Amino acid sequence: MRYRVMRLMLFFDLPVLTSEQRRNYRRFRKQLINEGFLMIQESVYVRVAINRKSAEFLEKRLLDVVPPEGIVQTLIVTEKQYASMNFLVGASIDDVKNNDDKVIII
Repeated sequence: MRYRVMRLMLFFDLPVLTSEQRRNYRRFRKQLINEGFLMIQESVYVRVAINRKSAEFLEKRLLDVVPPEGIVQTLIVTEKQYASMNFLVGASIDDVKNNDDKVIII
């Protein structure tokens, strides 16, 4: 079986004006972290998936925890596309957690 490692990128903009909105934001962010997402920028999270089907499954599972207000978007890209990301301002951080060198497919 051939695996094509994918990245599920998630972008969100959630309101935090009321205490309920802040609680929804915290719950959503905590759930993302529990699902294995890593923050690459404020309100931008990413997770490695072993193939497209796995990424789509995870995307559907997130529908259960999306807050009722705000906007949440996802984008599935290949590892090669993700690796070609350019930094227009700032510098890349060689973070071991966000590196595909140690990806093990079981």
